[in-house]
Amino acid sequence: MPSAGLAVAQDQLDATFTALADPTRRAIVARLARGDATVNELAAPFDLTLPGISKHLKVLERCGIISRTRHAQFRPCHLEAGALEPAAAWIEDNRRIWAERFDKLDAHLRDLQRGPAGDPGRIPPDQTAPPEGRAPSNERSGP
Repeated sequence: MPSAGLAVAQDQLDATFTALADPTRRAIVARLARGDATVNELAAPFDLTLPGISKHLKVLERCGIISRTRHAQFRPCHLEAGALEPAAAWIEDNRRIWAERFDKLDAHLRDLQRGPAGDPGRIPPDQTAPPEGRAPSNERSGP
């Protein structure tokens, strides 16, 4: 059974990926990577109402990707880049695991092509040599 800390971390990771699943929110994050911006500045490139943009901002704020501060009458949004680190680490861990698996698969396929004696022209024992001028069949005979 996972610990409470692990469950919270998984929930946070789920919330981050859910937030980033929307292209509008990804565009907002990309814009905030260049610097803080007001809601009006963030809304400008989109064909959305201010309440529509605010809903996207609330999703990003709830999972900790952005924060809002108050400067006089302005409430600029700020990217909390550290909030993306667990997602980036998860992606990197899984990229590494799959790269290792694909490397092992490549090595295994090379070994199969060489055959047990290392002869690249060797035909496996469960296949017969094709008649002269014909390519080998991928079909097997028998049960």
